Formats: sequence, C-alpha cells, structure tokens
Amino acid sequence: MDFRFEPIIAEKAPDYRLIAVEADVKSEETPDALWHEITAFAESYKACHEMSEVNKRPGIAGTRQAYKSLGKEPNRYRPSTEALCRRFVKGLELYRTLALIDLVNLLSVACGHSIGGFDADKIAGGLLTLGVGREGEPYEAIGRGQLNIANLPVFRDEVGGVGTPTSDNERTKITKDTRRLLLTINIYRPDMADEEIMALTKRLLEQYADAKNISFKTYRP
Repeated sequence: MDFRFEPIIAEKAPDYRLIAVEADVKSEETPDALWHEITAFAESYKACHEMSEVNKRPGIAGTRQAYKSLGKEPNRYRPSTEALCRRFVKGLELYRTLALIDLVNLLSVACGHSIGGFDADKIAGGLLTLGVGREGEPYEAIGRGQLNIANLPVFRDEVGGVGTPTSDNERTKITKDTRRLLLTINIYRPDMADEEIMALTKRLLEQYADAKNISFKTYRP
C-alpha cells in the first residue's frame, strides 16, 4: 500500500505523521488472554484518570486540534481513542468481537492515537490518499450508518472514503475472513514513542493474530 497527502493536511496538521502497518493474519474470536489485557488496562486507566483529563492526553489533544483547524467540532465527532478512554473512565466495557478488532482498540488506547483497521484486500487500488471530507460525501461508518465526514481527515481509495479518526467505513472493515491487515496509526501529536508503538503492535499481532510478514513504514505529508 502506498500513501499520499493533500496539501491541506500539512497546512492544518503540521505535526502529523502516519505509521502504516501491514501483516498476514488470522482472524479469530477474541481469546480470554487478550480480553484480560483489555479489562486490566481499562481498570488501570479508570483508577488513574478523571474524565476532564481524557481530552488533554497529547495524542487525543492533537487529533482534536486538527479537527478544529479543519472546521470540525471534536465534541460532536470524537476521535475513536477519546471515545474509548471515556468509556473506561465511566466504567463501561467494550464490546468483545474479533481478536483483530479488539487488539486494535487496546493498541489505540495504550498509545493514545486513533488507528484505522482495514481488510487490505477490500481496499480498491494500491493507494490511499489522506485528505478532508466534503459536504454531502457518502460514508457508512461501522455500526453508525451514514456519518457526516465534512471537514474530517479522511483516507480515500479509488472508490471513496475508508477511514477517519472517528470511525472506519463498513466497506473495508475487518471481519472473520480478513487475511491481510492494514493499520493506519494516525499521530497528530507525539504521545508514545514510535519504537514503543511498533514493538507493542508487533507483540499484539503475533500473540493474538498469528501475524506473519509484518511491515512498518512511516510517512509525513
């Protein structure tokens, strides 16, 4: 997969960088060991954070600032990592789904960045372009129906939008049939060191998705 960036991304989000991860994977139900990691992290996070602190975390704050710079209200269209952390502080569990989906959620809250998780075989063409959503642009968010992505950062393939920091698209979502995984780790402001993010990603993928041929590549607009 290759990536390009519309000039507005560098203009409105000058600190942005992308870590793209690709791997051959197995998609199975979430094992107890992974769910234990997630619940342990959630309990630890809830014990150490107040709700007022969630949106001040560097990665989340940077994403929110990018939304504001592009003209989107982050309190109405929260970045996915912020939404997950708020659930933890409220004491609400996540939904237990597939290991690939749940490990992406764990990785996201651990590193502080919104992460796109895609079935790479469903992406049309070998190029994703990061730009900005347009008024009236159709986008079916996972579990949410049509999402107004105007003024949101959005990755597009040859067909249309596939991922925003708020929600990914139904068309390219991870399922039990996913065999080739693509992750887009969207860093709008530094939080965890890149080396730590990559090490954690590799460990989770190998341990819970039997991942092979894992590759990492970093891009800047």
